[in-house]
Amino acid sequence: MTDMRKTFAPVLTVLAAVSASPALAAGGPFLSLHNTNFIVLLAFILFIAVLVYLKVPGMLGRALDKRAAGIKSELDEARALREEAQTILAGYERKQREVKEQADRIVAAARVDAATAAEQAKADLKQSIARRLAAAEDQIASAQAAAVKEVRDRAVAIAVAAAGAVLAKQMTAAQANSLIDDAISQVDAKLH
Repeated sequence: MTDMRKTFAPVLTVLAAVSASPALAAGGPFLSLHNTNFIVLLAFILFIAVLVYLKVPGMLGRALDKRAAGIKSELDEARALREEAQTILAGYERKQREVKEQADRIVAAARVDAATAAEQAKADLKQSIARRLAAAEDQIASAQAAAVKEVRDRAVAIAVAAAGAVLAKQMTAAQANSLIDDAISQVDAKLH
């Protein structure tokens, strides 16, 4: 019964508003089948009554509630998807930061390795140059020693030849034989 009052309250309000209009006051009796406004009002009330009898307002309410529930579930699903997307985005951003940090570490390590390799190459080059200089100095010293030896050997040979020539001029055959005999006896004594 309360539903009927709620349903008919707007109808009665419309009926009161139509009956109080100035156009109806001047045109004769309102409650007459010759008055088109009254016929339209009766048809409208009958239409509303049929809608209420067939429970159309309840169906409309249920359809609207169902639609509202569908929209609410879609909104909840959209919120859940948004939260999931935010979680995934945060995960990707975290991974991107980690990858960037790792790349920065790799680049820094590569720079350190390159600097170390350059320093090592400089040290190796210095050692190689030092070895080559030492080898060249050894070759020069060896060549100098060989040259000095060769000069000494020639000087000795020239001195021996000169001494031989001087001795040959000053010595007689008897003295030469005596020196040869002394040398043979000294060699014989040393060998036995």
